[in-house]
Amino acid sequence: MTDHYDALETRPPAAREAELFSRLPEVLRKAMAAPAYAERLRGIDPAGVTSRAALAGLPLLRKSDLPALHKSSPPFGGLVSVAPGSFGRLFTSPGPIFEPEATHADPWRGARALYAAGFRPGDVVLNTFSYHLTPGGFIFDASARALGCAVIPAGPGNTEAQFELIEAYRPVGYSGTPDFLKILLDAAASAGRDVSSIRRALVSGAAFPASLQQEIKSRGVDAYQAFGTADLGLIAFETASHEGMVVNEELIMEIVRPGTGDPVAPGDVGEIVVTTLDPHHPWIRLAIGDLTAALPGPSPCGRSNMRIKGWMGRADQTTKVKGMFVRPEQIAEIGKRHPELGRLRLVVSREAEADVMTLRCECASPSGELQGEIAATLRAVAKLGGQVELVGPGLLPNDGKVIADERKPA
Repeated sequence: MTDHYDALETRPPAAREAELFSRLPEVLRKAMAAPAYAERLRGIDPAGVTSRAALAGLPLLRKSDLPALHKSSPPFGGLVSVAPGSFGRLFTSPGPIFEPEATHADPWRGARALYAAGFRPGDVVLNTFSYHLTPGGFIFDASARALGCAVIPAGPGNTEAQFELIEAYRPVGYSGTPDFLKILLDAAASAGRDVSSIRRALVSGAAFPASLQQEIKSRGVDAYQAFGTADLGLIAFETASHEGMVVNEELIMEIVRPGTGDPVAPGDVGEIVVTTLDPHHPWIRLAIGDLTAALPGPSPCGRSNMRIKGWMGRADQTTKVKGMFVRPEQIAEIGKRHPELGRLRLVVSREAEADVMTLRCECASPSGELQGEIAATLRAVAKLGGQVELVGPGLLPNDGKVIADERKPA
């Protein structure tokens, strides 16, 4: 077995660049068959977009704009030219944003990330990402099966059932959030259950700070991080060098100054913008709202693509909690459902190596009953549970911020 998935990962950077940009004009032509892209790219000659400089001249498509686009022109906002029935699976994420899954093998481009984390054909993988409506579970399921692994579609929660599956099938690999991996290992230790077969993990969807990395490693599990979205699949991933994340093949990443489409200087922090080359569902300069910076030079592991530092915060107030995006629009919806409230601010923090949400609400007449009603609304709107804190009128800052992410980047 080699250390690399295929020869594409170690080709000269100039060869990769030439190959990607030779394919881009045809992808642009296919994209412009969809009405929204036809409007956005009006006047653009695809034949002339063969370099990063030319690509940077195209308008950004902001992920934060997708819910409104999808609502105005369901299901895909006019960004896809083929019918929903042309895809294999159809998902939705909070917003709502509707995501289709292509029918070809490894549609989310995750097999490389698993391979870099040490997964190999014939491995059994416990996949604990959710399989319900959102694509997370299927992203890692399809990627593992494309690599030749057998997948236990466990989903999150229900540790007792997880123990039975682990003891029966003896999976060597885990995919899921780092938080749930810790929960699983802690619960197994408390209950005297044998989960020692799990030796490696590919984690995503939540912060993986150094303290938690060290704890997981001390339990005998070699864990790697992957960075991706429900729209794009796996964007970048850690390798054996553990020095940043290597950008995935088959996509073009730019790092731009937040609020603009202009590329930053090498090494500067900026917003991630991704262009994909799937002609059936292309993404042209999708600005995902996450911040990162490029690392200089090739990875010590031998992969030659761009390296990034990983997730370094949000360019906007949308944030990810326990693998799910929470948006300012959702906080506004809570306010509409409870007009007796004043300003709202969702504070996201970490406690005991897990994400925690606290919704702070200005309220002239606080009560335990109202607090419970707001907590139920928060769960209904955000699809996540959180604490609710009621404060007096005028006690929250008047700065326009409705989501405050107080977690430190890993």
